[in-house]
Amino acid sequence: MSLPIKNVSLEELDKRAFFHPYTALAEHAEGGPRVIAKAEGIRVTDTNGEELIDGFAGLWCSNIGYSREEMAEAIYEQARTLSYFHCFGSMGTEPSIRLADLLIDLMPDNMSKVQFGNSGSDANDTSIKVVWLYNNILGRHHKKKIIARHRGYHGITTQVAAVSSLPTVHSAFDLPIERVRRVSPACYYWRPDKAMTEADYTAYLVNELEQVILNEGPDTVAAFIAEPIAGAGGLFTPPDGYWEGVQRVLAKYDVLLILDEVVTGFGRVGHMFAAEAYAIVPDIMTMAKGLTSGYVPMSASVFSEDIWQVLLEGHKTLGVFGHGYTYSAHPLAAAAGLANIEIMLREKLVDNAAVVGRYLQKRLRDELNDHPLVGDIRGIGLLAGIELADKSGGEPKPFEPRGVEGQKLAVACRNNGLIGRLLMDSDVFALSPPLIISNDEVDLIISILKKSLDEVLHDR
Repeated sequence: MSLPIKNVSLEELDKRAFFHPYTALAEHAEGGPRVIAKAEGIRVTDTNGEELIDGFAGLWCSNIGYSREEMAEAIYEQARTLSYFHCFGSMGTEPSIRLADLLIDLMPDNMSKVQFGNSGSDANDTSIKVVWLYNNILGRHHKKKIIARHRGYHGITTQVAAVSSLPTVHSAFDLPIERVRRVSPACYYWRPDKAMTEADYTAYLVNELEQVILNEGPDTVAAFIAEPIAGAGGLFTPPDGYWEGVQRVLAKYDVLLILDEVVTGFGRVGHMFAAEAYAIVPDIMTMAKGLTSGYVPMSASVFSEDIWQVLLEGHKTLGVFGHGYTYSAHPLAAAAGLANIEIMLREKLVDNAAVVGRYLQKRLRDELNDHPLVGDIRGIGLLAGIELADKSGGEPKPFEPRGVEGQKLAVACRNNGLIGRLLMDSDVFALSPPLIISNDEVDLIISILKKSLDEVLHDR
């Protein structure tokens, strides 16, 4: 039998049955959804036939663009051969084995083993659990605290929502939970004293991290988790020398570094990984989004050889490693990952992200830096944030309450044919277009942004 087709619009069916994530539920119950029907390249089309430039690559993830035939064929062929099998109990499948091997080749030299999951959230969750396991094996049963940054975002499962630090993620969910300590975000525009030079600010951040470790006791602090460039919390690019100083402090006190590359990985910043851009040598790397360009959900937690050797020794007595997911290393996702990375390498999309990314960053600053509503523009590669501010008194000041002006800009851009994203609990409008974007398409995005900013200014 075939499934019944109900004589109700998709919008009504949605309101009747669909519980949307990260959505204003009461507003949605009244207004309903905008239904995307198809997509190609960097553009999506809704059920009303309206086409929009997707300036955010879905949710930071559609790096190679939409609806590529080669990706569909790779997933189809894998489904015909082996649609699913698990990886528990030493089981494996060819695409997951080959993908793990490929990833290790692309990683910093100290990376050794890959565990696959389904989302950036579970990748970070896995990493924190392994950090605790690692210290238990070493007999350091009190070395469990995780230091994270204010306005960092690492996912939405209970543990990683706790290390994330955004009001929307915590409020009404009984979060955060214990074992988490926090330090400041790394963004020069947000420095606490405007008289600080960039070098002063870097020293301030590095010293703050060291003082938190000392205050808590180095024997209780297990890891520092951070994005190379903070994404959802505000698109914060670190000041010069920040990562060098952070790594020096972590090494001094034997604190592991979990580098969250869920957003920045797979070419987004003009390098395969942002670790390369900032000379970061992590103990653990997490990734998702660009791993398959969103064609099939998949994530990975990648561990250093040093960590692997401790786990290996410990499990001579512990036996089974008690963690994993039904869909870990799903063969369809692994096939998508292999095809995705092959396309990226063949078409030199990382190089394109670097070249077109420099063009995007320059055009944003040349055209929008002096706009009365723009306080700051920051980013690297095809990752950019425009922070709105009140410049009527000269020195840019945050709008209060935060988010109102940014939401106006997001709506205006959408009405003018561009999807970006207003970042949570902020007035930062972010862009993260597919890596296939051209200079001409960047020019079109800039013109829509400029028009939309003018409309928001006019309506104030």
